[in-house]
Amino acid sequence: MSATPDLLYSDVEDDLRATVRDVLTDRCPASAVLARCESDEPYDLGLWRTLAAGSGLAGLLVPEKLGGAGASAREAAVVLEELGRAVAPVPFLGSAVLATTTLLECDTQDERVARLLEELASGASVGTLAVPLTYGPGVSFPQTVRADADGVLTGTVTSVADAAVADVLLIPATGPEGPGLYALAPDTPGVRVAPAVPLDLTRPIADVTLDGARAHRLAGSGPAALEGALLAGAGLLASEQVGVAQWCLDETVRYLGERRQFGRVVGSFQALKHRLADVWLEVVSARAAARAAADALATGSPDAQVAVAVAQAYCSTAAVHAAEECVQLHAGIGMTWEHPAHLHLKRAKASELALGTPGHHRTRLATLVDLPAAG
Repeated sequence: MSATPDLLYSDVEDDLRATVRDVLTDRCPASAVLARCESDEPYDLGLWRTLAAGSGLAGLLVPEKLGGAGASAREAAVVLEELGRAVAPVPFLGSAVLATTTLLECDTQDERVARLLEELASGASVGTLAVPLTYGPGVSFPQTVRADADGVLTGTVTSVADAAVADVLLIPATGPEGPGLYALAPDTPGVRVAPAVPLDLTRPIADVTLDGARAHRLAGSGPAALEGALLAGAGLLASEQVGVAQWCLDETVRYLGERRQFGRVVGSFQALKHRLADVWLEVVSARAAARAAADALATGSPDAQVAVAVAQAYCSTAAVHAAEECVQLHAGIGMTWEHPAHLHLKRAKASELALGTPGHHRTRLATLVDLPAAG
């Protein structure tokens, strides 16, 4: 029987949260995020450098011997909660989680893999796993890119998150040696990265086209390495969704406590109290599910796949509901571009499709625990 997951935050995790929140409060207010969405540079690479190198967050999951902090998925989950609250336009999920865990699932004794991990951990490079953002654990190895015997890649990968700012692309491809992961720089001849129009302007996506681009196959890579990275990414994305939902709840409670109508504070209306109580219950439940997934990933629990499927199936819909209620209960102001509610709604809706839809994870859960599949 697996050990009972620890859902509480440790003192170290609370301190980490306070540090990240202070930086985001100072460097990533809603007005700055909105202004960046209207610019040609949606990513805040200055903020990323502060978080990655200054605070050491890029290497949280990397062992100390490889230049990282030697922390676990629990600490990464805390960071993602805060990034979700601020809808911060930084490539933490793509680089510090997906790309990093992909490399950690490969042979870290290999010099090339170790060097890439050190570069990502230091914040000197940004990496991304070149799979569609909708790709989740439990699906077959992608077949859109082919590799020849010399490691020359041909094919296209659509809707890759963080590709526009990546220094390293990790490409799943099938070649003579079978399925594997290949690394190359985006300025390699034969590589074209074309930005696509995203729903969530704070997490841009791009299509990556490879036309005779030479890459290096990563030692120890294959379907198992990709599956491990996607599992970790999906499990930790749940914590980001909790952060989005918590901000929406907090902001709506604050607004309804100040807004007056018919001589009364709007928050005193019974119908609105019930709606907020429903959101509160969902947020609390979502946090428990996300913490269970992060703890299972951190401890290597045999229940990790189940915990991640539960977290993604629940947290995705909880975040969307909280964001929808935030927009609606702010009434007219909630529908304006100037109010940040739409940023959280778009992040919630885009994340609902990222790394597997809720329906995908429910079907996967049913398979894992041998129950009839639910839509």
